[in-house]
Amino acid sequence: MEIRKVLIANRGEIALRVIRACRELGLKTVAVYSTADAHSLHVRFADEAVCIGPGQAAQSYLNIKHIIAAAELTGADAVHPGYGFLAERAEFAEIVQKCGMIFIGPDPIHMQVMGDKVRARQTMAAAGVPVLPGTGVLSGAVEALAAAERIGLPVILKASAGGGGRGMKIIRDMRALPSTLETAQLEAFKAFGCGDMYLERYVQSPRHVEVQVVADKHGDAVHLLERECSVQRRHQKVIEEAPCSVLSDELRADMCATAVKAAKAIGYHSLGTFEFLLDGDHFYFMEMNTRVQVEHCVTEMITGIDLVQEQIRLATGEPLAHLNREHKPRGHAIECRINAEDPVTFAPRPGTISAVHFPGGFGVRVDSHVYTGYTVSPHYDSMVGKLIVHAPDRPRAIMRMRRALGECVIEGIPTNLPLHRWLLKQPAFVSGKYDTHFLEANLDPEAIRAEVDAEQA
Repeated sequence: MEIRKVLIANRGEIALRVIRACRELGLKTVAVYSTADAHSLHVRFADEAVCIGPGQAAQSYLNIKHIIAAAELTGADAVHPGYGFLAERAEFAEIVQKCGMIFIGPDPIHMQVMGDKVRARQTMAAAGVPVLPGTGVLSGAVEALAAAERIGLPVILKASAGGGGRGMKIIRDMRALPSTLETAQLEAFKAFGCGDMYLERYVQSPRHVEVQVVADKHGDAVHLLERECSVQRRHQKVIEEAPCSVLSDELRADMCATAVKAAKAIGYHSLGTFEFLLDGDHFYFMEMNTRVQVEHCVTEMITGIDLVQEQIRLATGEPLAHLNREHKPRGHAIECRINAEDPVTFAPRPGTISAVHFPGGFGVRVDSHVYTGYTVSPHYDSMVGKLIVHAPDRPRAIMRMRRALGECVIEGIPTNLPLHRWLLKQPAFVSGKYDTHFLEANLDPEAIRAEVDAEQA
């Protein structure tokens, strides 16, 4: 299979990221955009651009008919979904393929199986991957109570179709389980159109560690090491690192080999990320993401491999013969997600950027689609960019990120830059001794407001 022109079914920094990868591969690109994104950089830098609807995502970036029409109109022979929107929608991948185009991602069946958390758990358990004690889809409160009694408190309720923390509820008291289950089901149904829930043993102080896998259509799969994603708020990642500073060489090898085994067991191909909960020296499968992830950049920095280009090559059927079977971290990378939001309350703050200056220098990378005069729309995610640094080791990466954050200027809208400046100075982060509860347990509004005042001085 050959690709000559790629339509990017997305927006913002990931659309720009895909355009750059395509350009280096000699491929033409087509941007799609809503009326709210008419002046976005991905529209400017693509070879062609097609407006697919108004600002509301349901009428543009989630409108499959309009996206397919744009692809056919421009003669695109492949579609890259980016992340978010339709990236893990099996129906979209099927339609792309039925229209004679290459979907730059996995087979729809893999998206279906791994997108259903209960099926994914069952599939991974059958493949010999460690999973936490849990249940299938719960029929009601009676079954949930019996399961919680068997597993032991605390337990956590999760949405089978879920993600991003929506529908997740921790249960520490049996008496609260029936009403909490009902609340979680309603929340999940509103978010995903499916209220199916399951139970799992709750790990009190875990770390969130994920392994990047690339797999071809010939049965081969290779890991590209792990990422540490434990700095979170409400299960939303804030800072990512690679590699994880607490993994021994033996545990790293075991976790990465497990991810490769899991990919091969299901016949997976394309980029894929296996997310694990790390509890001491034990790790457990949590979920799989069947797409390129926001934090792919830190993996690129410590491996020297362009993941988006690999994703495109894999979609054409190229084998993985050119990649090493085993990788060792080349230094340390840290990524800070920069959002247009209040740095304490995390409430989105859209608006027009009056001035922007991104940092530079050795070992600094910025992936962003914004510029002076750019308007951050209320219709979409509030992320305005990602600041990534790379250094020979973690202490020097922290110092480099502190320097880069100090140089970063975004005016006209509030951002979470003060939060990042505060975070990079916290002893728990500097020592690497933190877990997924670190940010919410230690958030210091007064100290962060002081960072805001210093920024504005």
